[in-house]
Amino acid sequence: MEDDPAAGNCTRDPFWVDNGDNPGVPQAIDTETLAGLAHQRTVVPPTKVSLAPNGKSTVNAPTWVWLDKGTFKPVSVTASLPGTGLWATTTAKPVSLHLDPGTEDAESLPASGECRINDDGSIGEPYARGKAELTPPCGVRYLRSSGDGSYGLKATLTWEISWEGAGGTGGDLPSGTFATTTEVPVQEIQSVNR
Repeated sequence: MEDDPAAGNCTRDPFWVDNGDNPGVPQAIDTETLAGLAHQRTVVPPTKVSLAPNGKSTVNAPTWVWLDKGTFKPVSVTASLPGTGLWATTTAKPVSLHLDPGTEDAESLPASGECRINDDGSIGEPYARGKAELTPPCGVRYLRSSGDGSYGLKATLTWEISWEGAGGTGGDLPSGTFATTTEVPVQEIQSVNR
């Protein structure tokens, strides 16, 4: 700060702070500052949903949506100030998936469109044979054909972010939302009853 005009404005006497303690003065690095740095460096995996049927959905038949528990698990990042004992770790944890079918001619399953995380860390339930007549815990039911086009199914994953740091500090940070859109062609199957 030798050439900085503000360098001469400092009138505070030097003081000591024990390692791991927050200095409690303006512009000093503390655990909350380190938490902000760790928050900026937190990278979560891209939101990629699995669908069944994969390819084309059918009018009035449910489209199952789920997220694999192995991909979407908590992500932690730590920032520290060497030699001071100051550190902070942020942890981002996936908590819910919101579905927007991309058309008003559809029903979200559940009706709120909000699929909560399961106890095992997954969201939704993978489709398996024998489940065709069941209602998925997370999915969409399209009520009209998309014709020659498709509907843009938007899936938004919400990550709750918290932090903990030296000296028992910690708290919550703003949640992060990350979205992806999957094009879903929807066909109508005609049947004739005699």
